[in-house]
Amino acid sequence: MSPESIIPVCDHGFRVRRCAAPRNDSEEFCALDAMAACGQTPAMLHSALLNVMIAAARKAGRALKRDFGEVEKLQVSLKGPANFVSAADRRAEETLFAELSKARPGYGFIGEEGGARAGADKTHTWIVDPLDGTTNFLHGIPQFAISIALSREGNVVAGLVYNPATDEMFIAERGKGAFLNEQRIRVAARKHLSDSVIACGLPHIGRGDIKLAARETNLMQEQVAGLRRFGSAALDLAWVASGRLDGYWERNLSPWDMAAGMILVREAGGYLSDCDGGSDPLVKGDIAAGNEAIHKEILRVLKAAGKG
Repeated sequence: MSPESIIPVCDHGFRVRRCAAPRNDSEEFCALDAMAACGQTPAMLHSALLNVMIAAARKAGRALKRDFGEVEKLQVSLKGPANFVSAADRRAEETLFAELSKARPGYGFIGEEGGARAGADKTHTWIVDPLDGTTNFLHGIPQFAISIALSREGNVVAGLVYNPATDEMFIAERGKGAFLNEQRIRVAARKHLSDSVIACGLPHIGRGDIKLAARETNLMQEQVAGLRRFGSAALDLAWVASGRLDGYWERNLSPWDMAAGMILVREAGGYLSDCDGGSDPLVKGDIAAGNEAIHKEILRVLKAAGKG
């Protein structure tokens, strides 16, 4: 089937003209049936919205991957790659802003680097972190991501988390499930902390409550199979959605750290809240996530640690 034969329509997202092995005499029929008739495996069909997000992420990701290669070479310099990384971060955000604005003119845009940019359409806002896991990137650690979410009238309706170093792309759209590189993903099924690997965030110089974090991690370590700190909130949430991690919590986050990962977890069948069990982590700035049972257990541990 030639690409030129595909015309956007129909409930699967396409209609096609007659291919080499049509199954009936109709002039046009569904692309999925056509590909099957031709002996081809259908690729996942994305919505127009997700296609916009994917294209923007891949364009920014190509540049970040090149920059990451340069960062690895700069590790031996005395000045270090910090200025280079800051410039790469800003360039990635400008690329994302340009690509998303070109495809959806008028939408608002909130980015980690440039802050809020108002749009004529007050009901839609992109929430973007061009480089989540900056410290990892700075040190040549391939655990970082581009995070893009779309908020419609205050509700996140689509999210994407993309690690250019591994070419893993996590996507979700409200009501349509969550996917990793075209494969459907679900949260893990474990019910007990003793069987679970949990991820967390940790405070560092000038940020966060170190004493509270120590109580929380000490109490959690006594009850879990493993405790991990990876350094990218967006990827931590994506890994909960894909079942690699059983749960995750972190404090002192911004909306662009969490927004895309939140819809991934929800569409993968997971549960999330702020660290006190509240319903809006984006407002509170902290998050706890897992399947229903593990989410409850994480909140139980955090509550007990808060009394210490």
